[in-house]
Amino acid sequence: MLSVRNISKRYGEVVAMRDVSFDVHPGRILGFLGRNGAGKTTTMRSIFKLVQPDSGDVTYNGQPIDLARLVRFGYMPEERGLYPRMKVRDQLVYLASLSGMSSRDAGASTDMWLERLGLGDRADAKLEDLSHGNQQRVQMAAAIIHDPDLLVLDEPFSGLDPIGVDSMSEVIREFASKGAGILFSSHQLDLVEHICEDVAIIDQGEVILIGDLNEIREEASYRRVLIEVDGQLWTPPVSGAHEVGTGGKRHHIVDASVDVEQLLRLARDAGSITRFSYETPALSDIFQEAVVK
Repeated sequence: MLSVRNISKRYGEVVAMRDVSFDVHPGRILGFLGRNGAGKTTTMRSIFKLVQPDSGDVTYNGQPIDLARLVRFGYMPEERGLYPRMKVRDQLVYLASLSGMSSRDAGASTDMWLERLGLGDRADAKLEDLSHGNQQRVQMAAAIIHDPDLLVLDEPFSGLDPIGVDSMSEVIREFASKGAGILFSSHQLDLVEHICEDVAIIDQGEVILIGDLNEIREEASYRRVLIEVDGQLWTPPVSGAHEVGTGGKRHHIVDASVDVEQLLRLARDAGSITRFSYETPALSDIFQEAVVK
């Protein structure tokens, strides 16, 4: 298990992290969320000793992270971390060998992942000649080529089309199913909600919400309601109900204590119900409530 405990980092007057703590459990996926500049990337870099915290500790299975442990981690930075003019296959084999794989195993793993990620026909291409989405796939391959115990992924879905997103999500789930801990950040909250069991929200360098996503949703003090009467969005006449969203994605937020049967009766009295849903808040609702003060 990866444990981040009370790490802090300051750059002059700017506080990048303040007492950041969380755990990444084997076989579970933790979505690390926050606005731009919230401290996500600095925290992730601290795991790999690319940033030295002013205080606090990062451990794995209770032990300090040394080089032998680091080579069993996989890291996908948000910025390109590969050689732009080097052929794709050559550099993946090279990076795999740095993690201790034999030349034969490194080559076999590289060929397998290039095929899995739809890059089999680009093995001899230079990275700089690939599209942004394909460069992202190569970057992912570099992180997983050595079958790591822990994956840390900074915006892994950036620049990917829907097929690429599905493929990347499948890979992430596959590693979790084999027991790897996964920590990843993304601004695409619908994707985070779809694949994560745990979430941690960081804002202005501090973790302000953390836990099992389903439990957080169930324990929320409000519910997401979408009711259409006679084909039009209908506002429930209950205290505290307010509309959120834009365009065709509008819905209402109501207090969790509001009775569903009461809402149905009120809607029926208003006209013909053409759509009705009552559910726990989405991750986007939770995120907005947590970070917007």
